[in-house]
Formats: sequence, structure tokens, C-alpha cells
Amino acid sequence: MITTTGLELRAGARILISEANLRVQPGDRIGLVGRNGAGKTTTLTTLAAERLPHAGKVEVSGEIGYLPQDPRSGDLDITASDRVLSGRGLDVLRNQMVKAQVAMAEPADDAERDKAVRRYGRLEDQFAALGGYAAESDAARICTNLGLPDRVLTQPLRTLSGGQRRRVELARILFSDAETLLLDEPTNHLDGDSITWLKGFLSSHRGGLIVISHDVELLDAVVNKVWHLDANRATVDIYNLGWKPYLAQRETDERRRKQERANTERKIDTLSAQADKMRAKATKAKAAKSMDKRAERLAAGLADVRVQDKVAKLRFPTPAACGRTPLTAEGLSKSYGSLEIFTDVDLAVDKGARVVVLGLNGAGKTTLLRMLAGTEAPDTGEVKAGHGLRVGYYAQEHETLDMDRTLLENMRSSAPDSTDTELRRILGAFLFSGETVDQRTGTLSGGERTRLAMAILVVSGANVLLLDEPTNNLDPASREQVLEALRTYAGAIVLVTHDEGAVRALSPDKVILLPDGTEDAWSEDLADLVELA
Repeated sequence: MITTTGLELRAGARILISEANLRVQPGDRIGLVGRNGAGKTTTLTTLAAERLPHAGKVEVSGEIGYLPQDPRSGDLDITASDRVLSGRGLDVLRNQMVKAQVAMAEPADDAERDKAVRRYGRLEDQFAALGGYAAESDAARICTNLGLPDRVLTQPLRTLSGGQRRRVELARILFSDAETLLLDEPTNHLDGDSITWLKGFLSSHRGGLIVISHDVELLDAVVNKVWHLDANRATVDIYNLGWKPYLAQRETDERRRKQERANTERKIDTLSAQADKMRAKATKAKAAKSMDKRAERLAAGLADVRVQDKVAKLRFPTPAACGRTPLTAEGLSKSYGSLEIFTDVDLAVDKGARVVVLGLNGAGKTTLLRMLAGTEAPDTGEVKAGHGLRVGYYAQEHETLDMDRTLLENMRSSAPDSTDTELRRILGAFLFSGETVDQRTGTLSGGERTRLAMAILVVSGANVLLLDEPTNNLDPASREQVLEALRTYAGAIVLVTHDEGAVRALSPDKVILLPDGTEDAWSEDLADLVELA
């Protein structure tokens, strides 16, 4: 289904994968894992023919269904239902059938009416050959299981939240009947029930599957093979094992490599010491040189040992001085056409406050944060800046980043008074160094974009952070850094998240429930709503 030969992938001058020979066959359900920046997303986009490899060949047979981390559909005016049906080309046929029905009902002579009837018949035959009305039922079932109600399916894509659009794209791919599925973080924006259903769907998929996910429960339930991208060795280690056996085997492999290296290092030390002794005698200089060469060959062939993965040391900015209530909002409302998202929302963010925004997908959580950040205007109401307000906004789809600019240019636009030396130092703390800072932002993986967005927050000096799903796309170690930063930040935070751990790290004192806009004191009784939100 997918075969690579001598695959080499690069990010700028950095080699991500070298000489990889990979194969995906029917029944393979592969977990693609590795630290942030190891090349997981780059690998998936290459296998999906979204980018060309630096070297080597990728051969594909059969249809591929690819879910990127940040899906962008071309036409935002089509309905969610049509977008899902387009997975099998049924959207165009259905719309043509509707037009043919209208033509049959219009006053016309017998010849024109007969022509319209024949056209409708041909279209209906095509529709039936592709599964027709049963396929529409299948699509609706998939959408329901992914948390997309009927009312959402009739709406244009532009009226949907980022989480809803991502669910629509996932539904489209699962509906498409593609032989091979390539899924990059498919559980982002899914609630617990939808994740449970997705586990069952993927476990029964008979074609090929490659999934990138930081959801270990999904990996444990679904994968029967693991590809581990080792960022230190630019290799893909292949394990024909399920998730838990893979973890155990990998630890065994690392211990073996470490022991082999220690044994080799002892041999090298012994040879070097012996050569030093022999060099003192002219008659043994040749033998000493031979021992030196043998030691050099052993050093060159040392077994690689896993280098401890580096993690960005994240600390949110020391907040700039501000008044008692730096941010307030009164009477905010938002509608798309006749669809009302929320209405009459009031909010007061006090200095150092901890606020969680909860609501089902489509309730307007991201829209509210955009209004507070000033990137989207409300239909009614007003957002008011208090004394000394300085906002730092983390957008879940990274729309605040200019993908055509370099990392350094993005940092510079957010902190024009900082020197390049200072900006490079901060980027270095977030594991961006050397030529990487001059790399185009659009080439970064989802986790790397998250790190860059966090680095921009660090230089902002913000006293109110607006954080929209800040732990998405992060490996476990990086996620812990974000959670620790939430715990220690002295400014105010308004948080939108499906991550219960992020809420617990925040220790919120207030909650806003959308779409009603109800403001209340935080209670642990609300914790169960986080994953559903």
C-alpha cells in the first residue's frame, strides 16, 4: 500500500530521517511516535504526497485518507454535510440531483421534461452505484459518533468552530473508504465518548493505518506496530509489537545499547592505556599505532545510546504592572447568519485571576477568546481594556503565527524592542537554535509551532494570557512543562481546554459556561465537564 526506499527527510539543513525503508501493508495499524520535532508530521505529509522527500522514493497503491493537524478546507461556504459526502464524491452528485428535480418541476414542454427526467435517472443510478442513500446514512452515523449533531451538518463550514471543522474533516476521511488512513492527532477536539468510538473504528480498519497521537490509551487500543523516530540518530526503529510490548522492548533495547557502549568504552580505555605504555619503547611504536587504530575503529562503531530528550524549559512572562481589573467584557454576542452562537456574555478578569471557559463544541469558546484578544469583533457588546492591560493570546490553530515568516521574524514582530541576540537566546531555551531560527514557520510540526507560540508569549510581558488548547500536539514531557508554567504564572489566565490536567494545574477560581455566558465560582463538580467541553 505504501513503500519507501532510501527515504531521507530534512527540516532545513537538519536530517530527520536517513535511508529509511518502510512498508505499510493491509492490516498494519502503525503508531508513529517520537519527541516533538523528530519529524512525525513531516513523515506523514511525505507519505501522503503533500511534500517531496529530500531523497529516496515513496510508492503508493490505493487511495489515501490524510488528516493533517490543522486541516484547511478550500471552500468554507459549503455545508458540513457536503464536505463529509465529498469523501466519496457524493456531494456533487447530490447537488446535481437536486437541480434536476427542480428542472423536472418547472413548466416546460414534454421534450424538456423528458430530458430532465432522463438526466435525473442517470444521476440517481450513479448515486446508487456509490452507495447512495445508504452511504448518506453511514456518513450521518459517523458524524453523530464524532459529536456532530444534525444542525451542525446543515451549516456552512465558515460558521463552525475550529474543533467542529476538524471533526468534519475526520468524518470525511473515515467515510471515504480510503485503503490507507494517515491520521495526525485525530483525538484533538474529541470528547471521551467520541474517542471511545474512534478506538473501535480504527481497531477494525482492515486497510493500512498510520496514526500520530499523544493519547496513549488510543495507541494501546489500536496499534499493532510502532515506528519510533529517533531524533538523535535520524533513524526509524520498527517494532512489530503492540503499544505496551513496544514500551517494554524499547526499554530493553536501550539498556542493551547502554551496556554495549560501556563494554566498548572499557575496551577502548584498555587499548589506549596499553598503547601509551608501548609508545615509550621505539621497538613497539608500530604495535602501539596498531592499537590506536583499533581503538579508533571501536570508537567509530560505538552503539548509539538514547540521549535524554531535551525539553523546552517554559516559564510564562513576569506580568507587566496593571490595575485591579485589567480586562472586562460586557454584553458580548455573536451570530453567523440566523445561527446564534452566544448572547449577552459579561466577564471581568481580575489581576491574577484563573478563569476556565467551558461549553460543548460549537458553543463559542474560541470565538470568545478571539474577541477578548481583539482579533474578532462581537456583534454586540464591548471589550474594555483596564489600566496597563497587556494581552498574550495563544491560538489553538496557530493563526497568530505568520507561516511565511521565519521563527526569528515572528519573534521580532512580537517584541520589536528586543535585540536579535535576546530573541535567539529565548528561542534557544525553546530548543530552536542555529539555522533553525531562520527556517520558515510553515515548515514546523504542530508541536514545534506550539513551542514557538509559547516563546512569543514569553517575550510579550503579558499580564493576561488567553490560552486556547495549549497542550494540544505536545509530547508528555513538553505538556508537563506547560502545566508547570500554568501553576507558577503570576498573571491572569483565561483557559479553554479539553485537558483535565491543564484545568487542575490552573487551580481555577472562576468558570464561564457557554453558550449561556453564566459566570460562577469553580467547583470540582465541574471537572467532569472538561473532557466533554
